[in-house]
Amino acid sequence: MAGQFEVTTEIDRPVEEVFAFLADGRNDPDFSPRVEEMAKVTDGPTGVGTVYRSTVKDAGVRTRREFRITEFEPPTRIRWTEISENLVTAEEGGYDLEAAGEGRTRVRLFNSLTGHGVGKMIAGVALNAARKDAEDFGRRIKQAVESARNRS
Repeated sequence: MAGQFEVTTEIDRPVEEVFAFLADGRNDPDFSPRVEEMAKVTDGPTGVGTVYRSTVKDAGVRTRREFRITEFEPPTRIRWTEISENLVTAEEGGYDLEAAGEGRTRVRLFNSLTGHGVGKMIAGVALNAARKDAEDFGRRIKQAVESARNRS
């Protein structure tokens, strides 16, 4: 196992609004530049069992990834696990949300990365890159959620 990275950020939007944005995985390309495409595979509203499929580009290499929602507790908790087979996978990831004052939300994002096969040799590099980008990732989430409201 490579390990975990995480980031906490505060967003100037109510917790229900932030949860709704993050619960729709199709918004991931708005804050994650490595995600080129994201599609919801299962029908119905997002909840436990929902699967999202993405195309991501890491270090110049494109991979297909599938994630299943494993916990879904509006408006405070989302968990997922990667169900695709890649050299490095997110064994568990999630968002924890809490109200942080009037109209503000504190969001904690984490991902636990694991290498498989020869991926064990590069999992540490992937984890270090994710940790290095964590604060910027948090800022991108904040910016995406805060600007999404203005699109309506």
